[in-house]
Amino acid sequence: MQTMTSHGTAYESHGSGERAAVLVHGLGLNRHSWRWQIPALSQGYRVIAYDLHGHGESSVPPEKPSLTLFSEQLRKLLDHLGLERAAVMGFSLGGMIARRFAMDHGARLWALGILHSAHARDKPAHDAIQARVLQAAKDGPAATAEAALERWFTEGFRRGHPDLMAEVRGWILSNPKQVYAPIYQVLVDGVAELVSPQPPITCPTLVMTGEDDHGNSPAMSRAIAAEIPGARLVILPGLRHMALAEAPEIFNARLMDFLEQVPRHD
Repeated sequence: MQTMTSHGTAYESHGSGERAAVLVHGLGLNRHSWRWQIPALSQGYRVIAYDLHGHGESSVPPEKPSLTLFSEQLRKLLDHLGLERAAVMGFSLGGMIARRFAMDHGARLWALGILHSAHARDKPAHDAIQARVLQAAKDGPAATAEAALERWFTEGFRRGHPDLMAEVRGWILSNPKQVYAPIYQVLVDGVAELVSPQPPITCPTLVMTGEDDHGNSPAMSRAIAAEIPGARLVILPGLRHMALAEAPEIFNARLMDFLEQVPRHD
């Protein structure tokens, strides 16, 4: 059941485990994009899924979108829930927010998941994503939706699952034009503050992406993992960006294996 905080964050809670796991979705999506993970995770954890500002049922960003703004949204949500510590699992933009949160509030993490998330880009990759932001600012999320689906899912899966493609397309198109592009810009600008994180990220960390996730590539995940002592790196063979929906049994197995091996200190 969806609940709203006083700060305008829509969220839902599942399970009743002693340790909490908070799920942070990607750009243009919403908390429902975790529906393939919640049943598995809630068997052993209290699972919180929420909508980022400007997405789903949460309020629009109260100021110019930035990783810090979204990190503070997450902090306020943990405070609202009375959670001193949580595992934060961030997908794509959510993985950038999770890293910002780890730098801002590292003591509040018992584990960190950086899933299909970006790192330093070369000039062609930077120019390509910046062009998409400008296109979205001019024409709204519809201008980038079809290309996103092609990047996010393998061709065979797209052809075989038209209902899911329609659902994900609907999630993207539901984003208001006036806030979608400024949040998209955070994907471009936010990377710089995450490279060589300061203060260092020290909690147990999983870094995972798909072998064929070109926008959030294995090379990026290797670079992220190299900057976090002890990080576990997982590359999912043959999968693109939305592995959490295309192959949830594989994605979940690697996620659960990581979480279950994090030592308990509380």
